[in-house]
Amino acid sequence: MKSIPTNSKWFVFASIAAGTFLATIDGSIVNIALPTLERELHTQFAIVQWVVLGYLLTVVTMMLSIGRLADIIGKKWLYLAGMTVFTLGSMLCGTAQTVEMLIAFRVLQAVGAAMMMALGTAILTEVFPASERGKVLGLGGLMVSLGSISGPTLGGLILGVTTWHWIFYVNVPIGGIGTLLVVRFVPATRAPGGQKFDFAGAVTLGTSLLALLLGLSIGQENGLADPLALGLLVAFVIIFAGFIFVETHVAQPMVDLQLFRNALFSVNLITGFMVFIASAGTVLLMPFFLQNVLQFKPETAGLMLATVPLAMGVVAPISGTLSDRFGTRRLTVIGLAILVGGYALVSTLNEHAQILTYVLCFLPIGIGMGVFNSPNNSAIMGAVPRHRLGVASSLLSLTRTIGQTTGMAVIGAIWASGVVAHGGPSRDATTAPPAIQVAALQDTLHVIVVLITLALTLSVWALWQERATKTAPAQVVERSE
Repeated sequence: MKSIPTNSKWFVFASIAAGTFLATIDGSIVNIALPTLERELHTQFAIVQWVVLGYLLTVVTMMLSIGRLADIIGKKWLYLAGMTVFTLGSMLCGTAQTVEMLIAFRVLQAVGAAMMMALGTAILTEVFPASERGKVLGLGGLMVSLGSISGPTLGGLILGVTTWHWIFYVNVPIGGIGTLLVVRFVPATRAPGGQKFDFAGAVTLGTSLLALLLGLSIGQENGLADPLALGLLVAFVIIFAGFIFVETHVAQPMVDLQLFRNALFSVNLITGFMVFIASAGTVLLMPFFLQNVLQFKPETAGLMLATVPLAMGVVAPISGTLSDRFGTRRLTVIGLAILVGGYALVSTLNEHAQILTYVLCFLPIGIGMGVFNSPNNSAIMGAVPRHRLGVASSLLSLTRTIGQTTGMAVIGAIWASGVVAHGGPSRDATTAPPAIQVAALQDTLHVIVVLITLALTLSVWALWQERATKTAPAQVVERSE
């Protein structure tokens, strides 16, 4: 692909940044509106939660198929279609009169979000040279942080001054501007011809991921021992095995399993998955700790929860730029080491913690996430051939989404079990005395420390392997002399 002018490259980044911001903010801004939607649409939580769940399931089940399709027919027009569909879906969500209409329009919105989330990183990797990959992916991480921070704040502000409909209408002008930028600046790269789409692989993978996400969601609500949750998780294993069989018996698989023979590529995906499990688990538990245990008001708790995304947003572009100069592996190791220390500090929080103590304990987690994510993403995208960038970008987004869902279900279950083990109620762990909630939280954070330590160990092994590979030729020459 020919290089494009510097100014045009950054307009391409602006196009992708608009999509990233929209997809990120949309999850958190809707979550805060669920109680309002339940009340004003005259429904109940079991139904209104599908406004979020339907969106998540659609994104996860479609993402990899879109990535593979983009590698076959090209990325620009699929990304443009995604932004257009998302913007149209947002407008329709705002006009919904019933909860059923809203859920249907959210699914349409999710189709567009899946296209944007699957392809944004791939487009940036194509447009920017390898020497700037870490920097631009770090800036992409900044947009994710801004979306995460803005969602609850903007959602609360909108609900305070107008109706819930504007939570969706607010996406329309950003989507419109982003669409114009994509049309004007994103290059339409030509995909290699003669490729076929793997329909059997797409169906088996999509069905298996649907079973996994539903199983985890039901498990989060009713416990992972719930028969339906267990049945869905077993179905995931069986159908996913079928997907692996299909992929090893077709000439042009949807996911080239040869990619995973690159141990360093696999380590990056696995460690990223572990980090997202840990971060999602703490995001789930901290609001209960801040409001139920420390008795902070929701607005104060919301500001305190911004500590991690703020620190991450500041550090991620710096870390990405450094990875372009010094390589990715050492920075991922440093980031994971900071995360281990950060989670160890958080595990010392108790029912007497003050705001400053909370911020100082969580600051290393935000810094560690910022140091780790940009180089890790850059390493993943740099490890695949150009004609597989769509699938690699989709894998990256899929790892994040499934890691977050898994973290909420598994970490939440560990905490609830810890409450029972310390003498709390078996039904609603949030009603346990503060001391019991804190003891269970500390135990859960010790599990997270072990998880991130394992990720750090894998990353150190990958660093050692990388150095051994680089020094091997020199050793051969030395022995021959």
